[in-house]
Amino acid sequence: MQTIDRVQTGVRVERRIVKVMKALAERLDMSLGELIEGVMLHAFEGKAPFAPETLERIAQLKAVYELDLTAADAHALVEAGG
Repeated sequence: MQTIDRVQTGVRVERRIVKVMKALAERLDMSLGELIEGVMLHAFEGKAPFAPETLERIAQLKAVYELDLTAADAHALVEAGG
């Protein structure tokens, strides 16, 4: 186990994405920060962060929270009122 130093950060994330992330973190019994750290560490190594069963759960959560954004939308989002 590695000892780390966490810092508090304020980031703005699309509302439905946050809802799905929070629900997924709860389902996986981890904090939102731990979920984000895990996803990023996998991404940094070019590895998929989720097993097929977890991807199925994510699809269900996306439907519940009406999250219709995809990876193709990642660099084309425009904030409302902007």
